[in-house]
Amino acid sequence: MNPVLKLILDGEPLTTAQMGKVLDMSREQIDAELEKLRAEGILLGWRPILNPDYSGPDEVRAVIEVKISPEREGGFDRIAERISKFDRVESCYLMSGAYDLLVVIKAQNLQRVASFVFEKLATVAGVNSTATHFMLRAYKEQGHYIARPEEVDAKPAVSP
Repeated sequence: MNPVLKLILDGEPLTTAQMGKVLDMSREQIDAELEKLRAEGILLGWRPILNPDYSGPDEVRAVIEVKISPEREGGFDRIAERISKFDRVESCYLMSGAYDLLVVIKAQNLQRVASFVFEKLATVAGVNSTATHFMLRAYKEQGHYIARPEEVDAKPAVSP
């Protein structure tokens, strides 16, 4: 991975001193606010938003719909927590509708996604079925439109 990108992904976008300067607050005030946000479970972390196309052909993103049978004592939560603990899982959501959980994963290729589904996900007690969808192209990522260079068409535009 590009070392600058790795540094951005692993680090924080601004130091607390820089935040204090922008917000006209002391570093101690910023530290206290950040600690409060972490303690309340509001701030879980921060990362830059990357263009999903950047990952290139060496990475595949998939969305998996999961139907589960809720447990008597834990309902959906215990199974969702178990699934969320897999390293490959980026996100896991309880959903309304035709399926119960929406799981987003990343893998090196289609075979690794399939392997995760049948070796890990499908073996979790309470998982009844899965449906895997591969992300082919992103148009918007976390509120950011992904601009692409204009595709040059050999044919002239036709207007009605």
